[in-house]
Amino acid sequence: MAQGVEVQKKKITAEGLRKALRLYGYLKPFRLEYGIGILFLFGSSAASLAFPRLVGELVSAGSENRLAESINLIALLILVTLVVQSLLSYFRVVLFVNVSEKTIASVRKSVYNHIIRLPIDFFDRHRVGELNSRISADISLLHDTLTFTLAEFIRQIIIITGGITLLVYTSWKLTLFMLAVLPAVVLLAVFFGRYIRRFSKNVQKKVAESNTIVEETLQGIRSVKTYTNELFESERYRKKVDEAAAIGVKSGRYRGAFSAFMITGIFGALVAVIWKGVSLMSEGVIDTGQLFSFVIYSGFIGGTIGGLAGVYTQIQRFIGATDELFDLTGERQEPLDELSDIPQNQYITGDISIRDLTFFYKSRPEEVVLHDLSMDIKEDQVVAIVGPSGAGKTTLTALLMRLHEPVSGTIEFNGHDIRDYSLSAIRKQIALVPQDIFLFGGTISENIAYGRPGASDGDIAEAARQANAMEFIERFPEKMETVVGERGTQLSGGQRQRIAIARALLKNPRILILDEATSSLDSESERLVQEALERLMKSRTSIVIAHRLSTVRSADNIFVLDKGRIIESGTHDELIRIKGGVYSNLSSMQFSI
Repeated sequence: MAQGVEVQKKKITAEGLRKALRLYGYLKPFRLEYGIGILFLFGSSAASLAFPRLVGELVSAGSENRLAESINLIALLILVTLVVQSLLSYFRVVLFVNVSEKTIASVRKSVYNHIIRLPIDFFDRHRVGELNSRISADISLLHDTLTFTLAEFIRQIIIITGGITLLVYTSWKLTLFMLAVLPAVVLLAVFFGRYIRRFSKNVQKKVAESNTIVEETLQGIRSVKTYTNELFESERYRKKVDEAAAIGVKSGRYRGAFSAFMITGIFGALVAVIWKGVSLMSEGVIDTGQLFSFVIYSGFIGGTIGGLAGVYTQIQRFIGATDELFDLTGERQEPLDELSDIPQNQYITGDISIRDLTFFYKSRPEEVVLHDLSMDIKEDQVVAIVGPSGAGKTTLTALLMRLHEPVSGTIEFNGHDIRDYSLSAIRKQIALVPQDIFLFGGTISENIAYGRPGASDGDIAEAARQANAMEFIERFPEKMETVVGERGTQLSGGQRQRIAIARALLKNPRILILDEATSSLDSESERLVQEALERLMKSRTSIVIAHRLSTVRSADNIFVLDKGRIIESGTHDELIRIKGGVYSNLSSMQFSI
């Protein structure tokens, strides 16, 4: 089961901050809105700091028996402060959300557009789940940080610094006492809470493992029953569930202790501050209203310090996410062009010349896939490449499409080096029909049209007819608008193959590559597919990769590959006359009764 990639927390370093600040390049078009939002943030934070001060003044006015007008004026100021704070907070949130949504949309498009243009060897090195996590989970984290975390971080810094400044102004003695007691208790609570959350994560992990057992056993219930492993699977599941329960029980004990600590520590610290404040009040250092304001400010600061640790953790995750994303965008892209028509100087006739071609994958340099391979393929020929698995057949066709670059040697089209042609021009003129057909989850029409986006309904229907696909499409109630399901699961293997052939027909390539296109099909499906392939191969250069020699007997030329080298070449009749030859032996085994 593919798991989502967890964003790692990273230490906040100068390099990490530099990468994180690159994100604000995407925010630049919206900097005016963001700047106004920051001003509203400062305003709302200042208003929140004024609130405890005004409440203290109200208490003092009451205790000193001031005039009712004075008390009413202070109450009105408090009401105005609350309204101003609410309005500023509303507009700040609206502006930040608007900016973050637009910014994150730009980031998503930029990252996706970059990933889709990366070379195939990048995708050989990275799992789809990992890349999906980068685009979804990581960017969602950036969204939360832009919208709330950074604003919350700024607000908390303002509250802490502004609050402590006002506390010092009120009573520096009581401030020193509060700073010695309350923050220490709050920080202990934060770290204790983080330790408890670790238990919750372990419980979730064990539950996830038990859910995996349920999913696997139900998906493979036939195997479970045929091997009579019901009791074995029950025992496996019981162990995981019991482990989760044991961790949960232990977590409960710590949660109880944490609750007791919070009651004793936090409220005890506040009682200590009040006790010290009352002592100072009895000495005439502060009055009742000042003590009231001081207690409220202490609660503000204590809660803010507690929240600061979570915000810092979120910023660490934010830096980790931006680091991963910009590592992705730092990968070298393929030089693709947007071509509506093929320029005359980029046109391929189908003449292919390969000289001294050597290739190995970057991840496995010690394993050479192709060794000094040379061959010539003439325009409109049907050429077959046969040989055992791992001989390098599919790799050779990938090199023809420039999905990989040769280590040494040359490939020429029309007598010109393959690098003289743009990637887009080459791939627009080559079509691949593989053994394992990938269909998108949309309709049949959409899947065929993938060969030439923007094709008319008539062209799509004609391609389907030539591919022998209308035979089954017409039986569906929704005809061309039938949804094929994820990866085409609603269609049989032969039906998927004919959709792929229709797609290739619609593309109308100069060079056609058939990679085991008729293997794993029943005889009736193979007959229909073979008929469609024969139409597809007319008037174009065709390269057929096959294990089953019955599909290549009529080829103009057959190349036999073994361990990356061409060991035999010729027509079917020529090759079977080579006594002891690889092709002759394969032919004898496959055609003997």
